[in-house]
Amino acid sequence: MNAPFLSRDTHAATASLSLFSLFHLNLAFSSIEEEQRGEVIARCYWPLLRLAERHGPVGIEASGFTLEEIAARDPSWIAEARALIAAGKVELIGSGYAQVIAPLVPARVTEENLRIGNECYERLLGVRPHLALVNEQAYSGGFVGLYLDAGYRALLMDWDNPSAHHPEWPREARYRAERALGSDGRTISLLWTNTVAFQKLQRLAHGDIELDAYLAYLRGRRGAAPRALCFYAGDGEIFDFRPGRYRTEEKLSGESEWLKLEQAYAAIAHEPGFDLVAPSAALASPKRQPLRLESAACPIPVKKQRKYNLSRWAVTGRDDVAVNAACQRIHDGMIEAPDADWKELCALWSSDFRTHITEKRWSAFRARLEAAEQRWSKAPPRVIVPKSEPVAARHVDIRTPSLVARLDRRRGLALSELAFAGHKLPALGHLPHGHFDDIHVQADWYTGDCVFEGPGEHKITDLENCEARVWTQDGDTYAFARIETPKGPIEKTMRFLGQEPRVEFDVTFHWADWGRGSLRLGHFTLLPDAFDWSKLSLTTHNGGKTSETFALAGHDVDHGAPVSFLVSASHGLGLTEGWAELGDAKTRLRIEIDRATAPLLGLLTHRRIGGSLFCQFVLSALELDDTRKPSAYRDGARRFRFSVNRALP
Repeated sequence: MNAPFLSRDTHAATASLSLFSLFHLNLAFSSIEEEQRGEVIARCYWPLLRLAERHGPVGIEASGFTLEEIAARDPSWIAEARALIAAGKVELIGSGYAQVIAPLVPARVTEENLRIGNECYERLLGVRPHLALVNEQAYSGGFVGLYLDAGYRALLMDWDNPSAHHPEWPREARYRAERALGSDGRTISLLWTNTVAFQKLQRLAHGDIELDAYLAYLRGRRGAAPRALCFYAGDGEIFDFRPGRYRTEEKLSGESEWLKLEQAYAAIAHEPGFDLVAPSAALASPKRQPLRLESAACPIPVKKQRKYNLSRWAVTGRDDVAVNAACQRIHDGMIEAPDADWKELCALWSSDFRTHITEKRWSAFRARLEAAEQRWSKAPPRVIVPKSEPVAARHVDIRTPSLVARLDRRRGLALSELAFAGHKLPALGHLPHGHFDDIHVQADWYTGDCVFEGPGEHKITDLENCEARVWTQDGDTYAFARIETPKGPIEKTMRFLGQEPRVEFDVTFHWADWGRGSLRLGHFTLLPDAFDWSKLSLTTHNGGKTSETFALAGHDVDHGAPVSFLVSASHGLGLTEGWAELGDAKTRLRIEIDRATAPLLGLLTHRRIGGSLFCQFVLSALELDDTRKPSAYRDGARRFRFSVNRALP
């Protein structure tokens, strides 16, 4: 008889399993009102300390802001936590002053966030943590150096999402400490968190599974060699309290969920082969080859399900792109200011204002953000006014000493062709209907257009017959288009520089209704004959001081692919220094965005189709997910500014 099939994780369990846990504390939690914070401390944070005292060691991660809020409301909690840290019952894990999504903000903001957070930890708890939980598990190789410079020696990061894009990693790696390779060449120790494991403990506490089933799950994580498993790395506010984020949240049963957690910890401590340890104890591991967690297909891994991706904090929420633009303007004003209030900016850039924030907190946040803008922001660039009569021809040809372009008036002045001086062939433009054999991509593909798609609605684009004007001013050539759409007019001005290989776009949407959907701009479509496909790469910044480069040959990339009917994008690029470069060793393009006007999200598509290549870089101004709740930061037209130019190889 054949032996029954055994998976790689069900071989004989003879070695010990080190188990560690951490609780994430966040009094800025999006759907918790400020007046509920005292209740959270009483119902969630005090029971956590009791759990640590009786069954520790336990890891506790809290932002500096959260600790300050606790200290203001219940200073005795701070004193008790400090004592438990000194006794080795609690290990403090850091994250910074606020829960800032580092791959979406300039490096200086993350530096200040970590610095101010460390000051709070030392002042309130008497210790500076050496382990950091990556905020919202949104990881970028660019910020490894920032954490090292702030004194951290290890990061905690989700295993499932990065490993899904690295099939070459040994599966056993999820049970051991590794090292993450940063874009600056430095490495940092790495501990993995485990989505299924922490959800199992949540289900136990909420009464969905019994203790025996939970322990059986943990026993199944043992292996032939010693392993370490993070069995909890989740919110502390979901036990004996319901934040109110989801309508599907179960009601409290009356039976203490913290008591169930204590029973689980007690059972783990008495289970043969289990070793309950502090998170840092799991760092002991032989030296291994550093891992690059990011990839072209998944440049910024995030936690849990695929619905959690960078667009969640960049271009969804109530009005993420507008509030992020306001924060960028404040940042730009603070950079050279001697009295810059970085603590306030870190708080304003917190992820919690960008997800399920309540109406009351949204109103207060808008007022706070506007006050900071009045103090720090610079005036926006002026809008260019057309200075010519309308043109009648379908095609508009533009030639300057630095470039040659053809625009299509019947397609909203989309670029049919764009050739920069110094390039042998046109690099961007139009791939006509039928260029690809694959039925999924047989449409026309232009450059410089705008597309809005909403659930249950017809697609809205600017690829329509338009009013167009062209004129020359100060050696540059300008083209203006006004396109009428069902939501309102779109006005687009393009500036073709005379002495520089560069095209600038200034697009204004006079729309009253932004609703739910995706709005994508630019659609920079590479013309395949202009590039060496085997040498294509993309370079940008995702929150770090140093740039990150992703080789594209042999990789299928589709950042803008929908996850579901509810989530319209899968991945994204932060473009935190305002640019991305795309091309091969000889022909490269630099796409720039004006982050102070709108910090757009980068989306790349790259794949071989038959005998051709489809490579397109898109700028997203709006995406759809469960956090999207249309509510404008400011009423009025929306403006987006971006450009493309020749980059030096």
